Amino acid sequence: MNKELLLKLLEERKLKELYEILLKANPVDLAEILSELDEKDMVLIFRLLEKKKGAEVFSYMEKENRNNLIKGLSKSKIVELIDEMYADDAVDFLADMPANVVTSLLESTNAEQRRDINHLLQYSDDSVGSIMTVEYVELNKNMTVKEALDKIKKVGIDSETIYTCYVVENRKCLGIVTAKDLILNELDVKISTLMKEEFVYAVTNEDREDVANKLSKYGLIALPVLDTEGYLVGIVTFDDAIEVLTDEVTEDMQKMAAIVASDKPYLSTSVWEHAKSRIGWLLVLMLSATVTGSIITKYDHAFEAVPILVSFIPMLMDTGGNSGSQSSTLIIRGLAVNEIKFSDIFKVVWKEFRISLVVSFILALANGIRIFIMYKDINLSLVVSLSLIGTVIIAKIVGAFLPMIAKKLKIDPAIMAAPLITTIVDTFSIMIYFKIASVILKI
Repeated sequence: MNKELLLKLLEERKLKELYEILLKANPVDLAEILSELDEKDMVLIFRLLEKKKGAEVFSYMEKENRNNLIKGLSKSKIVELIDEMYADDAVDFLADMPANVVTSLLESTNAEQRRDINHLLQYSDDSVGSIMTVEYVELNKNMTVKEALDKIKKVGIDSETIYTCYVVENRKCLGIVTAKDLILNELDVKISTLMKEEFVYAVTNEDREDVANKLSKYGLIALPVLDTEGYLVGIVTFDDAIEVLTDEVTEDMQKMAAIVASDKPYLSTSVWEHAKSRIGWLLVLMLSATVTGSIITKYDHAFEAVPILVSFIPMLMDTGGNSGSQSSTLIIRGLAVNEIKFSDIFKVVWKEFRISLVVSFILALANGIRIFIMYKDINLSLVVSLSLIGTVIIAKIVGAFLPMIAKKLKIDPAIMAAPLITTIVDTFSIMIYFKIASVILKI
């Protein structure tokens, strides 16, 4: 799509030519272009879109842009939009609106869509039930391939995906059939002979991130969702899984940086909201760092005896923090993609311990030689090198251990990431440093 031409036609208000371009435009590209327009032009272009395409474009828009758009739409236009959207996309849209507005809009939607939306709204935000769609192709085991293809032609336009179809009897999912199976077989073949009775599925109360990982693991386009009694209630598709994983990665990155998670885009978030999301953890970490300060104060006599000792403190603390962050990042990632489980904790700690021995020895050797060349003091070189070894070992063990404990306690492992681990390791590194200095330098 020629973005420049579209904007030129919009500026010149050549609506007929603009309409012709919009008919052929990709919905994803349109959603991106709409986000760059002011509210007036955004509404103008949106009104030119056909109902079905408008609903698709709307589903691809960011939350803030959606909110800006609906300010310029009438209630009847919004209801029309909801009726045309897939139920899971409609739920995603309505979930961010005030309850009284949701009630008012649902009262005006068609009965079938209202039923589907109310069904999805009952699930918690973190469950797969909240992101599943109820638009799928349902087949009967006694159908022939021809009858199945005829049904797909009839209902496929309103289904989220037609590649995977579900064989259902008395609401129970008996098996799955792919479009490939239907196309490559004779028209008189029974569905019962084609369906796969062993299939991967999700349960409505499963964590949506776990289900997204399941889709990724098995390389599936869609996954049937069953309720606690085994009845088929919906499907979750790969595009929903990608969105979930993107949101989870963003949330984990924010938590690893000691920021309260937010789903708002950076530029759309006010300065005050940014500050509020960061200040809490910064206060906690700042106050916890006073422990390190009190330990340093306790050993002020060591500075008087050997002033050069203070110059190595930043290096020790930084190396410890970086070592712990390396380990925690890998462990958190492993936990997120189910490569590592809590039962592996001793294997993980043992591996990190051996890694820390190799890494710390190389770092200590390089730093020890440097200090000896610069200061010609073997005892000082020994103090810093041994402290470095102790610091790195503790940092890597703590960096591996804490996220796994957090996972076991059902706390997000990302909370145990860089800032918190760094603060803990800083305290231990100072204690180790001055203890070794006291023994070797006799101060």
